[in-house]
Amino acid sequence: MKMNYFVVGTNDMDAARAFYDALFEGAGLQSVSPSDRMTYWVGEDFAFATAIPYDTMPATNGNGTMVGFCVGTKDDVERMHGLAIQLGGKCEGAPNQRGPKYSAYVRDLDGNKLCLSD
Repeated sequence: MKMNYFVVGTNDMDAARAFYDALFEGAGLQSVSPSDRMTYWVGEDFAFATAIPYDTMPATNGNGTMVGFCVGTKDDVERMHGLAIQLGGKCEGAPNQRGPKYSAYVRDLDGNKLCLSD
């Protein structure tokens, strides 16, 4: 079994799209917006999306909820962590060796927690 896709909520689709377009630049992903309330970034065996909640209530981030991205090498982890901070994200853990993985943690513009690892 593999995960089909992952969606995080946003309250500002334009800002979320700009953040993830820049963060994922060069990753070979295609950005697709089937509606004004949802944007996907898709590639082979990869699908991630941001969405304005269907119920029209404000998007909130879940305590303990996190999306993990395998981004390549240690250098890629450091580069993407720095880029996420430059794009307005918040550091939740600087790049470092954690168990078997070299990883870093950030929150996006809506407070969703992301893990970037090798």
